[in-house]
Amino acid sequence: MRRHPITIIILLLLLCVAGIKAQTTSRDTTFYTGADISWVTEMEKNGHKFYNNAGQERECTALMRDYGMNAIRLRVWVDPSKHDNWCNKEDVLVKALRARDLGMEVMIDFHYSDWWADPQKQNIPASWSGHSYEQMKKDVAGHTIDVLSFLKDNGITPKWVQVGNETRNGFLWTVASNEHGWPALDENGNTTIIESVGHARNNPEQYAGLFAAGYDAVKQVFPDAIVIVHLDNGFDEHLYEWNLGTLAAHGAKWDMIGMSLYPYWAIEGGYRTDADQTITDCMENIKKVGRKYGCDVMIVETGMDTHAPEEGYRQLSRILRESRHNTEGICRGVIYWEPQCKPSQYRLGAFTEDGRPTKIMEAFME
Repeated sequence: MRRHPITIIILLLLLCVAGIKAQTTSRDTTFYTGADISWVTEMEKNGHKFYNNAGQERECTALMRDYGMNAIRLRVWVDPSKHDNWCNKEDVLVKALRARDLGMEVMIDFHYSDWWADPQKQNIPASWSGHSYEQMKKDVAGHTIDVLSFLKDNGITPKWVQVGNETRNGFLWTVASNEHGWPALDENGNTTIIESVGHARNNPEQYAGLFAAGYDAVKQVFPDAIVIVHLDNGFDEHLYEWNLGTLAAHGAKWDMIGMSLYPYWAIEGGYRTDADQTITDCMENIKKVGRKYGCDVMIVETGMDTHAPEEGYRQLSRILRESRHNTEGICRGVIYWEPQCKPSQYRLGAFTEDGRPTKIMEAFME
């Protein structure tokens, strides 16, 4: 049957409208608040307990939910056998199951290292050292698939997966270390790279290729997972322009941009002199990169000084409020890094030494 041209045009318009409506309704508009509590099982083994404001003992994940959180972030290391196997896939599963059973979403943070990975060090796992770039892409893919398949087989479906942790300078490059495993600094305070495969400046194409290998591996196991590229210093628009531009120029893709925002470290590191300006700059950067790359953003790490809980509460309240209401809907959530830790362990938590929440935590209840 021959259709009139006007009828065809109307049908096409209706299909377009239906498509736009489907895209609009499928986007998750939930604003997520959460915590990275990867230390919790180790703390429990050491006898540490957690309490609510009424002094009642609570399991840590449940306590986070009591504060209105709907997400938990968990780091995973490749072979942490020298560090008592904390944050291996089995340990991650224990914590992920707790979150799932409480109805909370899970974010998996791949460090692609046997221990801590951050802008100052991205040490290649010992079992991957000496591998070629082509082999290391297979290493990244294999490890990613192994961990995620293990979680999937045990009933965990992460909503988000980070390919690398704070990859300002790329990932999978090793620095000289001291006897404690921390970077050895020269007289000028600099590290010495002793093996470089995915360094963003030295090997930009390989940085992008390794990220792409991780991205594809995530999608192989969980096609609907949101893959995050995570950089530190969320206030630094030049960092994001250069690093994300490097990835994009070499064909890498991502679904979401993750940022770390620490006003305390921004001031301590000499990057900024004012906490509020740091937050303002981060909010502007969220909008800038979100518009440029057409993707959502999350603050996947933040933390306040427990030595000044009132000020920490004020800063966190502002971060939560503006992330939700002042980013044109681009920022989809805020995750606090290890709020439950002891101040003597790390000063930017949000609990007291004896396991009780400080004023900082009240920001999540607003």
